[in-house]
Amino acid sequence: MCGLCGEITFDGSPASVEAMTAMTGSMVPRGPDGSGIVSRGPFAFGHRRLKIIDLSERGQQPMVDSELGLTLVFNGCIYNHKGLRAELEGKGYRFFSTSDTEVVLKAWHAWGSDAPKRFNGMFAFVIYERDTGRVAMGRDRLGIKPLYYTLPDKHLRFASTLPALVAAGDVDTALDPVGLAHYMTFHAVVPPPHTILRGVRKLPAATLRLIEPDGRFKDTQYWDLRFERSAEDLAISHAEWKDRVGAELRRAVDRRMIADVPVGVLLSGGVDSSLIVGLLAEAGQQHLKTFSIGFEAAHGEAGDEFKYSDVIAKHFGTDHTKIMIPTEHMLESLPDTIGAMSEPMVSYDNVGFYLLSREVAKHVKVVQSGQGADEVFAGYHWYPKLASSNDVLSDYMALFFDRDREKLASHLNEDWMAEEDDPARMVEAHLMKDGAERPLDRVLRIDTTVMLVDDPVKRVDNMTMAWGLEARVPFLDHELVELAARVPLEMKLKDEGKGVLKDVARDFIPSAVIDRPKGYFPVPALKYIAGPVLDMTRDALSSQAASDRGLFRSEYLDSLFADPKAHITPLRGSELWQCALLELWLQSHNL
Repeated sequence: MCGLCGEITFDGSPASVEAMTAMTGSMVPRGPDGSGIVSRGPFAFGHRRLKIIDLSERGQQPMVDSELGLTLVFNGCIYNHKGLRAELEGKGYRFFSTSDTEVVLKAWHAWGSDAPKRFNGMFAFVIYERDTGRVAMGRDRLGIKPLYYTLPDKHLRFASTLPALVAAGDVDTALDPVGLAHYMTFHAVVPPPHTILRGVRKLPAATLRLIEPDGRFKDTQYWDLRFERSAEDLAISHAEWKDRVGAELRRAVDRRMIADVPVGVLLSGGVDSSLIVGLLAEAGQQHLKTFSIGFEAAHGEAGDEFKYSDVIAKHFGTDHTKIMIPTEHMLESLPDTIGAMSEPMVSYDNVGFYLLSREVAKHVKVVQSGQGADEVFAGYHWYPKLASSNDVLSDYMALFFDRDREKLASHLNEDWMAEEDDPARMVEAHLMKDGAERPLDRVLRIDTTVMLVDDPVKRVDNMTMAWGLEARVPFLDHELVELAARVPLEMKLKDEGKGVLKDVARDFIPSAVIDRPKGYFPVPALKYIAGPVLDMTRDALSSQAASDRGLFRSEYLDSLFADPKAHITPLRGSELWQCALLELWLQSHNL
């Protein structure tokens, strides 16, 4: 887990070492254990390292293999790297480290464009080929690891974070009306290639990009998640499906224990994180470190779920740490939380993940998290409503969109309106493409491959990496996700969602946790826009910077401040917080 960056020029000029210095300096929290820069004529790579596998300097990046003529920067973890290494050694390759980084490098030389298909893990990588001048950029199947880039003219720059590219300069930082439309419409989800900035793009998940020396490039999507069930699938009993899901989940959790440092678990007290703890205990894991966070109650709403995490910690005898954050400290941390975002993210639990990561990083460098189970196994409350939809496009947008285009036009000033209704067009394209049988299959596919990537997964990456903490997400193991796509919908929806996971859990997880009401990361003081939070939003949106930007119609902002609680999105988010968070993020990065 690290931060990578680089520049490739297309006009024969040398790449900028100064830009590498600026970008690596911006990403120190992602890789506090080391740094490196390699520059060779038209390319320069930079890297910040978090030592997880092969703690020696032999695993340092950028990694250069002079014999093969390859230079690599890599972020992530390849969980099957030992098996791939053995296969590559059988082909005659010699290794100078025990790192998974070197496996990626040699795998590219051996298998070329087929290499990413062989990786089980989370990854973003960029490889420069000395002999051809060609560059390869790749990202994992579910977009767990980020990869941003600038729009090329005479040069291309890339980095693990958007702010790193801004730090290097020479990038168009004007707001992108299309990205803005997605942010304001699709619950702050801005799908690739767009970002909120006109001059910055991001590589889609499951994509390999090959760039020629003159800047021409070709993208290949090397993986496609399909929700189709064969006759054999339909003949499988519920008991057998439960066993198959349980076995695949066990493999996914076991894979994510691969490390040369201790691995902990973020224990929320929900079924998903409890399952991870239970499976590790079942496998004989001793003295497992687990962590929970809570906030002060506010407006009659509890701010922690310790009673559930305590049950699991006691049941399995974990080394458990409970972290209670006073409201005052949470509010003080909001500016730093926003500053840690690669893109503006509205979810209230960002600050929770940020503060949890701060404390967890004092104890371990790697944690497993239950992120992704709700999307993969149909755990959200809106899924039953969509299971029998006769118009899945309209029904999905009614449930998930914060506002339609007509309403958006009454909220944004005219100059900031995109020419087309890109959010609606994007959702329709994803929902209606081939490869999903039933309405809910189509919904689960877009939630897993689009919404999940640019909301929950990005949130976990940004907030954990702000403290040099590597988060691993076993529910997003691609083999488990592929299996889950074939599980009958009825098994997913039963027991108020994630039924098949709950069936697996009943073999070893206390029922008090399995059958509890579904919870979310509670941050009551932030959820209710009042007091200091209201003051923060007012200061941001009434500032000179906001006035000069002129994003929002004044009458719309007046209505928000007149009654913040009256302007709530279908997914129960605050419209005021959404507007203010965007402005706060822009100001935090001097944009």
